[in-house]
Amino acid sequence: MITKENSFESYIWDEKKETMSEDERRELVGKRLKNQVKYMYNNLPYYREKLDAIGLEPGDVKGIKDITKLPFLDKTAFTENYPFGTFAVPREKMERIHASSGTTGKKKVVGFTHNDVKLWQEMLCRCFAMAGFKKGDAVHISYGYGLFTGGLGPHYACEMYGATAIPVSTGNTAGQIQILQEWQPNAICCTPTYMLHIIDTMEKMGVDPSTLALRTGLFGAEPWTVEMKKQIEDRLGIRAFDVYGLTEVLGPGVGCSCECGDLIHINSDHFWPEIVDPETGKPLPDGELGELVFSSVTKEGVPMLRYNTHDLTRIYHTKCACGRTTPRIEKITGRADDMMIIRGVNVFPTQIESVILKHKEVNPHYMIFIDRVNNIDQVVIKVEINPANFSDTMKSLEKVEKSIEAELVSVTGIHPKIQLVESGSLPRSEGKLKRVVDSRFK
Repeated sequence: MITKENSFESYIWDEKKETMSEDERRELVGKRLKNQVKYMYNNLPYYREKLDAIGLEPGDVKGIKDITKLPFLDKTAFTENYPFGTFAVPREKMERIHASSGTTGKKKVVGFTHNDVKLWQEMLCRCFAMAGFKKGDAVHISYGYGLFTGGLGPHYACEMYGATAIPVSTGNTAGQIQILQEWQPNAICCTPTYMLHIIDTMEKMGVDPSTLALRTGLFGAEPWTVEMKKQIEDRLGIRAFDVYGLTEVLGPGVGCSCECGDLIHINSDHFWPEIVDPETGKPLPDGELGELVFSSVTKEGVPMLRYNTHDLTRIYHTKCACGRTTPRIEKITGRADDMMIIRGVNVFPTQIESVILKHKEVNPHYMIFIDRVNNIDQVVIKVEINPANFSDTMKSLEKVEKSIEAELVSVTGIHPKIQLVESGSLPRSEGKLKRVVDSRFK
């Protein structure tokens, strides 16, 4: 595993675009924004209605300083205009169509023109370079293929990058491990929870991670903590990077962490980020927690301006030690609509995860169950025991449960009940894992 670490090397894919000054980037994005507003006004009836309703004409937007004049968009743009009302070009001119699940049963449908696909490849190539992928690397892609953007995005990026895509997709974990052993891919792309499941299965099978050629991995599609990243790196002996994106804006490739830390570089020359107050919608300064908003200033098929992701994070515009000058955001805390309100206290699953993963006596697998008993919110968190680091006595069980409970009270302000359960008894997922079961409103 030490040799893998020593062989890691990253570089900047597009030095001109990724290291330009903030003034240069603002000027470039301002010109693109001005053109994009006109393009959307002329080609999207639903957007024209939005601007007309507030009395805003395309000519009123002259540069990036005018972006706050524009209305916010969110997922309702897709549900209200389902399936193709968000398409700025005829469906016949789309090279590809992807979609993500929606809460109303209607999918958020996104079309990609030829230029959009090329843009997507380019953005992921930037991420590949950040994560230390090398030309000629074999890339094991364990994201689901299909309407989900996770599989085909990295797949086609491999072609531009000069890497070899192994389209494993999801499922058959034992078979995936066989490929990792026998085909010796150098990099892997999947959700972080599925990577942990692969590692768990490897350990049960007695597979030594040092026999694999894996050197680095891109993980995303769900919120995950620094503690989970450390588990992946320590147990597998690779470097783990956070790739960020969402189907409505592009898919994976909007941003990625680099070797200098856990902040995520945003490819802001194409996807201009803002952090806004969830209550007022007003832009927030660097370092303040708020909702992440994107403007896709070069997308053709389904462009979005001021699209509120409802992901909660902070932004920083300082230059990174890696040499990039692109703005960086913190790892996503969670989505505003993922937030649990327990007896009036706001809690995110990632806060609970960060506490659990500090305890070596348990595995990084847990489920949160919320119910209301006698009009009082009750939280039960089931956590798997780690047999390798656990003394199997009733006294030991109670000690670990109380220790985790006490730390959760300190971190979150709620008083959950911890239940330690048998290793392997909680659900696993090959995609995004649902960790919260809320029965209060059923």
